[in-house]
Parts: sequence; C-alpha cells; structure tokens
Amino acid sequence: MEEGLRERKKRETRQRIADVAMGLFMTRGFDPVTVAEIARTADVSVNTVFNYFPTKEDLFADRQELVTDLPQQVVRGRRPGESVARAFRRDFMEALDSRHWRYGLNEGGDVFARIVNGSPSLVAKLRELHVARERALARALADELDADPDDLTPQMVATQILGTTRILTTHAVTRMLAGESWETIAPDLRAQATAAFDLLESGIGDYCVRPSVGEDGRQDAGPEPEDHEDGPED
Repeated sequence: MEEGLRERKKRETRQRIADVAMGLFMTRGFDPVTVAEIARTADVSVNTVFNYFPTKEDLFADRQELVTDLPQQVVRGRRPGESVARAFRRDFMEALDSRHWRYGLNEGGDVFARIVNGSPSLVAKLRELHVARERALARALADELDADPDDLTPQMVATQILGTTRILTTHAVTRMLAGESWETIAPDLRAQATAAFDLLESGIGDYCVRPSVGEDGRQDAGPEPEDHEDGPED
C-alpha cells in the first residue's frame, strides 16, 4: 500500500526528532540533555515529542521495534536445510564483514556504548530490550515448530543464541572503547565467534532445521528412521 501524505509527514517528523535527539546525546551524553531542549532544537512542542516517544529513553532507542524483530528475520530467512544456530552464525559473520549496526559492530558502536554506560536508565532500557528480543525470538521458534505452550526449549535456545551474540558484541565493543583498531579486533572476533557457534551447533545444531525441498517441489522432512530388526536370541 502506498504511503499517504499524512503518514509520510508523521514518519518524517518522527525521524527528525530522533535524529536531533541522537545528535545531542552524542555531543553531550544522555542525562544532561532535556526533552525540552530536544523539542526546541527539532522545532516541535514537548507534547509532540512525547506523542512519538513515550519516554526519553525511547528517543535513544528509536529503532527498538526493528531491533526486536531482527532475530525473527534471521529465523524466517534461514536457508533450506539450515538450522537456526547455523543461520545466526551466517548472519553474525556477514555483519562482522560489513560492520553492520545490527550487532553493534558498526563504526561508532563504541560511542553508542559509551553513552549507554554513562546512564543507568539507558543500561536498564537496553536490558529491557534484550529481554524483549529473546521473548520475540522464542515465539518465532515456537511458531516455526508448532511447539507446545509448556515447551521451554524455544526460550532456552533463544537465550543461548542471543546471549552468545551479545557476549561477542560486548567483547568487540570493549576493545573498541580501549582504542584498539578494527583491523586488530576483527580477526580475533571471527575466531571467537567461530568457536562460540561451534559450541552452539554441537548442542542445538539440529534444532529448528528448515526442511529441504526435493526435486518434485515437496518438502523433504529428512531421512526415514532406520528399521532395526531383532536378531535371533542366543
């Protein structure tokens, strides 16, 4: 459906407010900047700011809906015969190579982390966002496998995968904050990620594999279980 004029103006206003806020946060930090200052700089009212962003923390995390959805996109986009652990390995390595922001490996990721670390309310907000991502990924896994509501496995798998990527990101960003160059960090991060995903795949590598498609176009559920006949008794 084509975006209407009203929707486009609302989207542009929201983006302008978010861009102004982030510029101020990056210059002066999160806590010293007020919502009134953001509104004044963006040439809108304070009420308008809150119409788009319920809290000041939401201004900083303006892409939180997209960030929450990204792990689900990895699940939906896995290739035929590819497990969810293998899909996340591929996605993380691609982000590492391109320095994409989805795992916080982008240039400036250390600046983002420094702002968060300087504000207890942002630390809490990011923790809340991590929990939301894990719950959303668990729901996506449960839906893919039509899991029983009482099955805790999707939540456990989601926590393991996103906990692993978060640890890898924290390792990289900590070194960025210490002044190391990306050329030094990247090879070691790749090695650490390879080892981490090897561990994941040894434990949950067969979980949530997308069925392959046979030549006739039908999904191949995998090999039939072998028939083991009992031999003669001794």
